[in-house]
Amino acid sequence: MNERSSLIETFEGIVEKVAPGMAPSYTQAHVLMALETIQSFKSIGRLKLSRILKIGEGAMRTMIRRLLQKGLVRVSREGVSLSSEGERFMSELRKIVTPQLKMPSSGLTVGEYNVAIMVKDSSSAVRRGLEQRDAAIRVGASGATTLIFKMGKLIIPGMEEEEVYFNQTYRFLMEKMKPDEGDVIIIGSAENEHLASLGAKMAVMELLKSVK
Repeated sequence: MNERSSLIETFEGIVEKVAPGMAPSYTQAHVLMALETIQSFKSIGRLKLSRILKIGEGAMRTMIRRLLQKGLVRVSREGVSLSSEGERFMSELRKIVTPQLKMPSSGLTVGEYNVAIMVKDSSSAVRRGLEQRDAAIRVGASGATTLIFKMGKLIIPGMEEEEVYFNQTYRFLMEKMKPDEGDVIIIGSAENEHLASLGAKMAVMELLKSVK
């Protein structure tokens, strides 16, 4: 199993339905947001984490229990923190998936709030970006824009001759994200930053499932 498959299998294991109970009400995107938040805070209380993720306390307890089962977190009186395995997991993830980057709206985006994430060397898994768009919409985002870096320029999948010349937006992505050949940039868009972030993360998860 390659590293990408291992990473996505871990995320899917944390959200899968365990018979005879109901499937968790959170998604892989919430799990990624939780891990990033825990890492950022070093240690965080369960209630505060559930408020940041905007999920119920019951769902938060379920997620933390499964993160514990995977060995990714520790729980103490100070709160939830990443374990050494959790830190290793995030380090491996960051070799493939960049931290999110807030970006301005433009003709390239479909919402007021926009969050960009780059997935390294994954363009072979992109068709026309519809799968990523639909994944973002499923978690409440307005949609997602998928771009690939090919032959030295950002292009829209399925429109090989159309370089993404949106002036400041193009320069912003090139300067801030510095894509290499085969990289994919996904921009989640929504009515608020939280949903834009969830949308981008869910679109990334959809992409990772398709990478061979």
